[in-house]
Amino acid sequence: MAAGDEEVKSLSLYNRTSTLGGIYFLLLVNRTQMHYFILIMPTFLVHSYMVWGIIVMGLLSQLNLMMLSKWFTSRYAAKGYQGFIQLFGKRTVQIFAILGFLILLPKISVITLGYVEMLHSFIYPSMNKNWLILMILLISLFVASHGMEKTLRFVVIAFLGGVWIVIMFIPFFFPPIANYRDLYPLIPTEWSEQSWRGLLFIWSALSGPVYLAFMVPWLSSNKKIMKYLVIGNMLSIMEYSFLFIASVLFYGSHYLSKINFPLVYMGSYIQTGGLERIDYILISFHMFTYVFDISILLLCFYGAGRIFMRKMNEQTTRIGLLSSWFVILISIIFMNHWLWQTVPGQKMLLNIQIWISAFLYLLVPTILFTAVKRKESM
Repeated sequence: MAAGDEEVKSLSLYNRTSTLGGIYFLLLVNRTQMHYFILIMPTFLVHSYMVWGIIVMGLLSQLNLMMLSKWFTSRYAAKGYQGFIQLFGKRTVQIFAILGFLILLPKISVITLGYVEMLHSFIYPSMNKNWLILMILLISLFVASHGMEKTLRFVVIAFLGGVWIVIMFIPFFFPPIANYRDLYPLIPTEWSEQSWRGLLFIWSALSGPVYLAFMVPWLSSNKKIMKYLVIGNMLSIMEYSFLFIASVLFYGSHYLSKINFPLVYMGSYIQTGGLERIDYILISFHMFTYVFDISILLLCFYGAGRIFMRKMNEQTTRIGLLSSWFVILISIIFMNHWLWQTVPGQKMLLNIQIWISAFLYLLVPTILFTAVKRKESM
């Protein structure tokens, strides 16, 4: 009876039946770069010449992905947790896990609160936001409860559910909606603090693939993955550039900085012969990407907790996953009540997330690349 109870409580979240490679790398890089930040991106860039900023930051991101590919194809990556132990030592990995635990919480919170803010503003204005937070987290918990491997495979649905949305913005490139005079100047006449913040924002927005470095046991170590990482990143640069230019043509730089969700408001101007309120449909389909992001981060959050609590040799349990989910739920509700409801609080959370993401994308690939090269040379 006791053995049966234990079997019921256990949950194989981190088992692996096969490795994901090739096209999955492409989809994972692209979708992890297309989360909440893509929808608020135009308000941080504003000036038309910042399209060059997207291209430059995108090319620098390629260098980071080259360093990450070195890690993906190393013999240490295939060993997962044990590979990290061999590279850095047990105590250092535990410190990394504690830092990861603290970093993941604000990231999940900002992604969830950002999407809930959209749902509340455009579709459910009379509903209490706490119910919307609960709904998104319950869906993400359901996906995450199927384990890391199936959650990573969910990226196919997230990609198919979100990539077609870009096509809906093509009409904004043609008159009378488009005003091509708003595209000038393409070369900046002055460089302000806002321009530097825009570059920082783009860098942080492209930082999603850094979390793939901790999912290597489920990813292939084939040396040909580099081309898929490059294609996925290039696809993100194209989507960012396309949506930013469309928003500049529609609003102009002067009005762009005054709108919270410019791309979502543009959706309400899309007209078709048979459907109305296209923005409702676009927001709903964006949910696939958000659920994918939150599910993956929830599993990482639980995994980081197991490392610093020294429970890596024990089976994962439903209680453990639910406890992690409950900590995230309570934290988000508190952040929503005390910070997100006010403009200064919302800006503070966003700035924290931007700086942390940018810092991690600079640091993690460099550390992993250097550590592998150092071990290989010894």
